[in-house]
Amino acid sequence: MVAQGDVLFRRVDAIPDGFSAAQPEGGRHILAHSETGHHHVVDASDAIRFEGSNPLVAYLRLESDTADVTHLRSFDTHGMVCLEGGKGAIWEVRRQREWDGAAERSAAD
Repeated sequence: MVAQGDVLFRRVDAIPDGFSAAQPEGGRHILAHSETGHHHVVDASDAIRFEGSNPLVAYLRLESDTADVTHLRSFDTHGMVCLEGGKGAIWEVRRQREWDGAAERSAAD
């Protein structure tokens, strides 16, 4: 396992049923949207993102030997994370959750 800010990556054996491939945005997959624009991203040529009904959980299937996850912020940035395992490796992507008193939601900046 490895974390980058409020995003946790965990190597798994397979993508569960109910997840489908998502389209990249601008040549990259946004793994964690930030309301301030400081997204966590991976290049679309390195991995395919799979989404399901829970917006706080996704999966990545590597399309190359490694995939670098970058935090798009020029200051106080989280260091780059390198996901390994070779082509075909599967990584679960989990967003941090917080409780706002009424419901669970993704952590906010």
